[in-house]
Amino acid sequence: MPAVLYIVVPCYNEQEVLPITAPMFLQKIRDLAAAGKISDESRVLFVNDGSKDKTWEIISGLAREDEHYLGISQSRNRGHQNAVLAGLMEAKDRCDITISIDCDGQDDINAMDKMVDEYLNGCEVVYGVRESRDTDTFFKRFTAQSFYKFLSAMGAEVVYNHADYRLVSSRVLQEFANFKEVNLFLRGMIPLVGFKSTCVGYSRAERIAGKSHYPLKKMLALAVDGITSLSVKPLHMITGFGVLVAFASFIGVLWAIVTALLGRAVAGWASTTCIVCFVSGVQLICLGIIGEYVGKIYMETKQRPRYIISERTWNEEK
Repeated sequence: MPAVLYIVVPCYNEQEVLPITAPMFLQKIRDLAAAGKISDESRVLFVNDGSKDKTWEIISGLAREDEHYLGISQSRNRGHQNAVLAGLMEAKDRCDITISIDCDGQDDINAMDKMVDEYLNGCEVVYGVRESRDTDTFFKRFTAQSFYKFLSAMGAEVVYNHADYRLVSSRVLQEFANFKEVNLFLRGMIPLVGFKSTCVGYSRAERIAGKSHYPLKKMLALAVDGITSLSVKPLHMITGFGVLVAFASFIGVLWAIVTALLGRAVAGWASTTCIVCFVSGVQLICLGIIGEYVGKIYMETKQRPRYIISERTWNEEK
C-alpha cells in the first residue's frame, strides 16, 4: 500500500503567498499519488503560527474547499521551529512520511519526488540541501555560509546548506517525540535521532510574494540557540582561554616581581589600565556565554509546552 504523506507547512503572516503556493502543494500530492508513489490519503497540513493577518482565514477556506487541505492554529506566535514541530507531532500518528517546507515557494517543490524516491529506497530521513546560492546577495550568501560553518565549528551537528526542508518518516518522528527540549533547533536535533539518511540537492528560487520573516537578527538568534542547545564546546573554550589568561598572568606576576627586585620598576597607569580592561572584558564575555547556558537550563526546568494548538480545521473526535 502506498505511503501516506503529510506536507507540513508553517505559516506566519502569509496571506499574500499562501493562495499561490497552496495549489502547488496540492498538485504535487496529486502528481505523486498518480505516479503510485504515495496514497491519495496524503494531505497538506498548514500550521498557523499566530499570524496577525488573514492567514488562518485562508487556511480554513482551503480546508472547506478540498479535503486534502488541513490546518492547525497555534494559540500565539511561538516561532518557526515550534510551528514546524507542532505540525510534525500532529502528523506523526496520521501518516507514514512527512515533508516540512516553508510557505514562500522558494524551496523547489519538485525535489519532493526525489525525497520520496529515497524513502522508497530505504531512507528514513532525507535532507533538502541547496546546491547553490546564486539568487542571494553577497551579504546574504556570506552570512548564511558562515552560519553553517560557525555551527559546525562550535560542535553542533548540522547538514551544510540544509534548513528545514526535509522528509522524515513517522518511525523517526515517534522516536523524536522523546526529545523534550524547550529550546528547539530542529536542523541540529533531527540528525541526533539517527536512522538511515541521505541528501537531495535543489535550487532555491526567489520568494514568490510577501516579505521574508527571517532577517539577520533572527538568524543570529537561531545560531545562538543551535550552539547552546546542542553543544557545550563554548564552555570548554572558556575553560581553555581562562587557563591561557591565568598562565599569562602568572608570567606577568613573575616579571613584575623580578623587575621590582632589580629596581627597574617604573610607575605607570597605562599598562595597569590595559590589563584591568582586558581581564574585565574577558570575564564579562565568559559570564555572558555561561549566562546563555544558565538561561537555557532555566527554561528547560519550567517544562512549559512547546506549542499549544487552539484550533483545527477538522473535528478532533473523528
